[in-house]
Amino acid sequence: MQAPENNLIPVLIIGTLVVVVLITCLFFFVIIYQRKMIRNQVELRTLHDARQSDLMAAVFETQESERKRLAEDLHDSVGQVLSAIKLNLHRLDKNFGGDTNQPLLADTRKLTDECIQEIRNIIHNVLPPVLTDYGLLVAIEALGNKVEQSTHIKVKFSKNMADRRFAPDIEVTLYRIAQELFGNAIKHSDATVIHFAIKKEDDFMVLEFKDNGVGFNLGDVKQGFGIKNLESRVQLINGQISIYSKPSNGTLTTIKLKIV
Repeated sequence: MQAPENNLIPVLIIGTLVVVVLITCLFFFVIIYQRKMIRNQVELRTLHDARQSDLMAAVFETQESERKRLAEDLHDSVGQVLSAIKLNLHRLDKNFGGDTNQPLLADTRKLTDECIQEIRNIIHNVLPPVLTDYGLLVAIEALGNKVEQSTHIKVKFSKNMADRRFAPDIEVTLYRIAQELFGNAIKHSDATVIHFAIKKEDDFMVLEFKDNGVGFNLGDVKQGFGIKNLESRVQLINGQISIYSKPSNGTLTTIKLKIV
């Protein structure tokens, strides 16, 4: 029995190296993708003129296409390879697992599981299935729940309209805006509570995002790219956005657009 166990060690080492190489490739793939997104976003800074709205729409559409392609590639290629590695590890454990090999097998399985979960998280962030399957209202509520579970921030979500579907460009744009608002609050606001309300007022849908964080002087950041990015996205769906903030008084962002 000693000989098979000795033969197993090189296999485990090679399997571990394959997992490490895949994780490294995934890391660089995501970095390259993020840099490409940044380059696309930088282009938006020169496209805020109303006469260039078609060009801005094209850039945003390109971003969404890239996100979709990234999610599909991760699911179809890297995800399947890692799943196969995980299956082979279980077979090795069943057929050759011994006391001396158990720690290495367990560590390799854990590393593979973590990598698979990280890929799932990336896919859900890039192209959330809940948005495509259930629509904007359910997706934003799920996003708020995820933020609450992964941070110290309490998210209070409310709505006064029944779940319904909107045009795909509206759903995707508003979801990306919600992601950006949550991301900004997590990184910069030091908030403990976020109120996110979606309301129907006559023929309009109104989104209100309010946090109890440190706030900021709007005049100091008015030309900042983050706000310009939000304004550009809202402009593309013919909506209106207002941002109110003061130091030590949190931030309120309101988005309003006409719905059929």
